[in-house]
Amino acid sequence: MKFFAILAIAAAAVVATGAQAQPYPSKPIRIVVAYPAGQGTDIATRYLAEQVSKDLNQAIVIDNKPGAGGNLGTELTAQAPADGYTLTMGTNATHALNQYLYPKLGFDPEKDFEPVVLVGTFPMVIAVNASSPYQTAAEVVAAARRDPRSADIAMPSTTARLVVELLKDRASVPLYGVPYRGAAAAMTDLIGGQLPVVVDTPTALRPHLAGGRVRAVGVTSSRPSGLVPGVRPVAEQGFPGFEVVAWNALYAPKGTPAAVIASLNASFNKVLARPETKQRLLELGFEPAGGTPAQLADFARSERRKWEPVIRNAGLKAE
Repeated sequence: MKFFAILAIAAAAVVATGAQAQPYPSKPIRIVVAYPAGQGTDIATRYLAEQVSKDLNQAIVIDNKPGAGGNLGTELTAQAPADGYTLTMGTNATHALNQYLYPKLGFDPEKDFEPVVLVGTFPMVIAVNASSPYQTAAEVVAAARRDPRSADIAMPSTTARLVVELLKDRASVPLYGVPYRGAAAAMTDLIGGQLPVVVDTPTALRPHLAGGRVRAVGVTSSRPSGLVPGVRPVAEQGFPGFEVVAWNALYAPKGTPAAVIASLNASFNKVLARPETKQRLLELGFEPAGGTPAQLADFARSERRKWEPVIRNAGLKAE
């Protein structure tokens, strides 16, 4: 009798173990986007989620949790179960900059997350009104040397602020940045002639460039970007080594099983390698990336090392 009881317990344990060992993913995956619906990160994430869901044969749901410069949604993901069913689309703000801009975060961008894959990058663009005499970023800097207020720069984002601060540092010139809450107001003032220069994303600038109202004079990637064809990098205009890129990357809560991370990484890399995906992301304003979790970890770490002294020396704080 005792033998049969032990046998029954063992059989139940085998069944339970089998139930727990279901292949991943066995239910819908949630990707938290810490920004509003319709914003660039949200649009790109929704497109990729649709493609990856087909590869994984499982639904992927986007959950927008905006607030505090991306900190709210990122903190929620850090506190989620580490089972692979709650992920976040991190950015250079949430996983490299915010820890130096905010007095306190509810998460550690390195210790509280498992890197999955770098999804895409995009440079910032320095642009002027089409009637401006400036043809290059070097000419903007030269004008600021002659008269600092002649080259006031509209800054509609944290990344734009970093472009201005890094250019001030590398050029040793007193550039004046004017903060804006969003690209629309900054573009209105640029086109209206209230300010001579703006730093913004290729996506925000594209319709104005196409319409001939605005002219790009420099791109902040180290090499020419397919997102802004024909525009020379700032690094090639007398400021070698100058580089500012914004980026999106997929993260999971710390402790997520390695097999789950590997599965997600493989699916995203597979989708990112497709020609149609690359074309669509370029249209959305992103240069597709990819790579291993270790490469993402190294990249994000180098970004934090790069920007900490710039932010601290400039005394930048979240607004």
